[in-house]
Amino acid sequence: MAARDPSSFPIPANEPQRLNALRALDILDSGPEIGYDEIAELAAQVCGSPIGYISFVDDDRRWLKARYGLPPQVTNAPRGAAVCSTTICGAEMLVVPDMTQDRRFDRVGLVVGDPHCRFYCGVPLITDEGYALGTLCVMDFEPRQLTFEQMEALRRLSRQVLTLLELRRRLIEHDRTIRQLDEAHKEVAAQTARVEELLDNLLPAAIADELKKNGRVQPRYIRSATVLFADLQGFTLLAERAEPAALIGVLDQYFTAFDDIVARRGLEKIKTIGDAYMAVGGVPETGLRHPVDACLTALEMQATAARIKSWNDKMQLPSLELRVGIHTGPVISGVVGNHRFTFDIWGDAVNTASLMEAHCLPGRINVSDTVAGHARALFELEPRGPIEAKHERTHEMFFLDRLKQEFSSDLAGYRPNESFAAEYDRLTGRSPAQPLRES
Repeated sequence: MAARDPSSFPIPANEPQRLNALRALDILDSGPEIGYDEIAELAAQVCGSPIGYISFVDDDRRWLKARYGLPPQVTNAPRGAAVCSTTICGAEMLVVPDMTQDRRFDRVGLVVGDPHCRFYCGVPLITDEGYALGTLCVMDFEPRQLTFEQMEALRRLSRQVLTLLELRRRLIEHDRTIRQLDEAHKEVAAQTARVEELLDNLLPAAIADELKKNGRVQPRYIRSATVLFADLQGFTLLAERAEPAALIGVLDQYFTAFDDIVARRGLEKIKTIGDAYMAVGGVPETGLRHPVDACLTALEMQATAARIKSWNDKMQLPSLELRVGIHTGPVISGVVGNHRFTFDIWGDAVNTASLMEAHCLPGRINVSDTVAGHARALFELEPRGPIEAKHERTHEMFFLDRLKQEFSSDLAGYRPNESFAAEYDRLTGRSPAQPLRES
């Protein structure tokens, strides 16, 4: 008679799905658990057997989750050498009174070697989905039979094992749900942070906080604000001749520098329109300092634009000259739009500041009489005469040339000194922002 292949074993018809269900429980090679250990011990005692165990059958091995009456080192066995490989292929209890007399099992290691078992009884652990994941078994060293009551008790204990497995599955699903919720909460928090960061970049801090808190921003009437308009002379001609990338690069060079200056001087950037740059002081924060801050901002923008032009001229790159117009007056501020929030200001003061810029000369700063009234104590101003604005109102215009000599730390009159800081503090009630950069 030909020898049987000890590595061969029967395979359930739903083997791939069965293995997936087993591995989803993450029970293989898990640590001891008292619930399983007690059921294995109770099964052995009810059946009057010296050995009881709970096994799970992987693709190539039988692994013991709980054992009673077996040495601790007995854990794994090749699937082809395990009686449980046959048990999981059926739907009923497998009883083998004497394994030495059964050709299927007479060469199994536990039979031919220690502990020389003879009797085997195993119940397949079949889930509600029909997957036999493992077995609840008892074994004896002598041939024997079980009573009806013992076999019924073993079946009931197998259902308790399945209850533990179902609890394990639910805990795994619960943990997975908690992790998914945590990830969702983290994603929501990250998205909220990105939205808040975007709002903080788009809107003044106080306006962004109000929008985040209330979902809307109440329009405000500001009795006194200083509006600054700047544009780059020669940009229209450059736009007709330059490559798009070069054109954007030139604008970015200027506007990035202006953004830094405006932020350091305490003004708020409102927007850019083509080559025009608009900022405001005194919105939403009010006080006395914004006309002076706007003048300091304009001087530094002028110095920066002159420096960029000088460098670009040397490198034979496109260069532009800056015109700046400034006016102080009442404005209305608010946020418009639902999908793309825009903070803006409106009023005659905006139109007048634009008028000051339009009537400025390249490389100069043109301010209205209201700005001059706040600035003349600290800056040198050059009268230009009147200009008519809307509603037949006339404004005197002044070139803002520089800081007065006694308040300047450089010959060009761009950088304030300590005397300026003291006078600024006296006039406005607080110290100025950082000193002007080297030009």
